[in-house]
Amino acid sequence: MSKKLTRAEWEAKAAALSIRTQAFIDGAYVDAASGKTFGCVSPMDGKCRAQIAECEAEDINRAVSASRRAFEAGVWSETSPVHRKKTLQKFALLLEKHAEELALLESIDMGKPVADALAIDVAASVRCLTWTAEAIDKVYGEIAPTPQHELGLITREPLGVVGAIVPWNFPLLMASWKFAPALAMGNSVILKPSEKSPLSAIRIAELAIEAGIPPGVFNVLPGFGKGAGEPLALHMDVDGLVFTGSTGVGKHLLQCAGQSNMKRAYMECGGKSPNVVFADAPDLQAAAEAAAIGIFFNQGEVCTAASRLLVERSIKDDFVKMVVEAGKQLYPKHPFEPGAPMGAIVDEGQMQRVLSYIEKGKAEGARLALGGERVMTESGGYYVAPTVFDDVAHEMTISKEEIFGPVLSVIAFDDEQEAIRIANDTDFGLAAGVWTSNLSRGHRVAKKLRAGSVWVNYWDGGDMTAPFGGFKQSGNGRDKSLHAFEKYTELKATWINLKS
Repeated sequence: MSKKLTRAEWEAKAAALSIRTQAFIDGAYVDAASGKTFGCVSPMDGKCRAQIAECEAEDINRAVSASRRAFEAGVWSETSPVHRKKTLQKFALLLEKHAEELALLESIDMGKPVADALAIDVAASVRCLTWTAEAIDKVYGEIAPTPQHELGLITREPLGVVGAIVPWNFPLLMASWKFAPALAMGNSVILKPSEKSPLSAIRIAELAIEAGIPPGVFNVLPGFGKGAGEPLALHMDVDGLVFTGSTGVGKHLLQCAGQSNMKRAYMECGGKSPNVVFADAPDLQAAAEAAAIGIFFNQGEVCTAASRLLVERSIKDDFVKMVVEAGKQLYPKHPFEPGAPMGAIVDEGQMQRVLSYIEKGKAEGARLALGGERVMTESGGYYVAPTVFDDVAHEMTISKEEIFGPVLSVIAFDDEQEAIRIANDTDFGLAAGVWTSNLSRGHRVAKKLRAGSVWVNYWDGGDMTAPFGGFKQSGNGRDKSLHAFEKYTELKATWINLKS
């Protein structure tokens, strides 16, 4: 990517940014049909940076019509896999070329450290596009087991028009997990970024055109859930709907899919992930540092955040001290500061939500071991200290509900069975971790944990080769890997009578 920059250098680059603010429909930037806009407020300082087009139902209709025309015309859907591969590879190269600009947009928009946005978000988005492009011509159809006089061919065909609604915590990366496989299979895509972080999505729309993706195939419509997201989910000419976000919104979108045309719908939703540390963990210091990073990375605004720390009672007190010491090194700084371990919470509303959960934790009797307050108030931004609650009862609100902020709940357990019971006693099932030197226990516990991803002796691993999804109210989706392509294809059975 590039050399490490100083805060002053990043600020100079930010000042020189030309921020795109319009929707992108049918290959061109356009205002919302109503002329409405909404303010893009940066959480790093509370200042409004731009007025963004506020799309609504009329704009959704325009985008769906453009997407359908492009799909039926075959300008993308009927091109060869090799052509789509080369185009998406060029798209990836353009993201890489504009990496610093995109990282700045991510940092300004949702408050994360710009270094993280550059090294993690943008880099992973490039890898997603590149890997997906390479996989396009590796996905085969099937031949049915038929009698000798028949031939049954099962082929994969693009679904059609796909609506993708993505969250604000990893704006570009979560979007790439949706649009990359959808485009790879030949679909047209309508991307609805979160109103809290639309800037990178709006910017990459023109990079898609530059890469060679035809007009109408890739559209970006910023707006609010009620005004833009719901009309997209209810539209009768949208064939598929993919979403990452809260469980409550995911449930509503599933209802919209059913109320409309029974469109295929895949939801990646919330989490309350357990990180289980046994007394025989191979390296308790490494486990403590991973526990801190697992909840405080990206300000805790991560669906797989290790928000419940389950620790064997015999080591709990000493282990919590180690986690607290690790957490003290992760206090937020301005997102442009080199080495900033945390940045700002995405907006004032989310900050107040996090602070309200902290107050609930105190009121319900949990012991505050670290943090618990708003910090850096002089900046005008929305910063919350890394927070650790010890002596948390499993029934407490902070143990049950997804906070989506830098708040850790520590829960003690006495044996393996109790650890598994507490870990699984949740509405969610997105991720989990196990720390133990006992290989048999590691396998045994991992198998019994109802989570889509389980990591043993580390946290948050995996790459584009492994699927990402969850159980229970964490959703039914499968992002990443070849499984992602399944969302965006129709399987067609063609029967040939060999006697004719």
